[in-house]
Amino acid sequence: MRRGHRKSLKMSSRKGASEEQRRDLPGPVQETEEAKEQAAEDGGDEEYGGEESKPKPKLFMPNLIPLKIPDGEKVDFDDIHRKRMEKDLTELQTLIEAHFVSRKKEEEELLSLADRMEKRRSERAEQLRIRTEREKERQARMAEERARKEEEENRKRAEDDVKKKKSLSNMLHFGGYLQKTERRGGKKQTEREKKKMILAERRKPLNIDNLSEDKLRVEAQRLYNWIYQLQSEKFDLQEKIKKQKYEINVLRNRVTDHQKVSVLYA
Repeated sequence: MRRGHRKSLKMSSRKGASEEQRRDLPGPVQETEEAKEQAAEDGGDEEYGGEESKPKPKLFMPNLIPLKIPDGEKVDFDDIHRKRMEKDLTELQTLIEAHFVSRKKEEEELLSLADRMEKRRSERAEQLRIRTEREKERQARMAEERARKEEEENRKRAEDDVKKKKSLSNMLHFGGYLQKTERRGGKKQTEREKKKMILAERRKPLNIDNLSEDKLRVEAQRLYNWIYQLQSEKFDLQEKIKKQKYEINVLRNRVTDHQKVSVLYA
């Protein structure tokens, strides 16, 4: 019993001394020393217990590698903490810089996208303006073509009206000329009277006061056809007269030549 009491006193004194030493050591070193003391206490109890104490199972202790403290140097925890803070600060600054770089890249991409959208909007507006101008030019050309065709039709219609009026005027003047020549006597008077009668039959008075526009067009077309027929007959008669005059001249020349030959041989 005395030995056990002495052993316990020694262990307590050692434990107190070891606690004071562990205060000056780092955390992992303190844990290693505590594990060793616990193992020593367990071993001492088994040694002095003898047969009275029961055998205790051995505890499995991991292979802990104690930190090596440099001999003759004092561990500066402030320096370790400062280095840790500097490391954390460096990592934080790196993350912040990476964040700003990524954000700047995203902003540049957004600006580039906005520029492309604006450029595409401008191109679409330019294309729309060009299409609008081309459509206006096409409409203007179509309007000019319609105006030109209408003007051409009006001009042709006016020319046709002038020709019809001129033909009617010629017919009226021809009737007045016949009236003047009727006053002459002889056989010519008789022939002219016949012509006058024929023309009177052909020339009928026009009653167009109560005619509508469509009927006037029909009547004008009838007169135009009639005048065209008269002009054709006139042309045929003129060609016939020219042919007859040519034949008469040929016959006269033959008679003259025959008379000359007869005089020479007489």
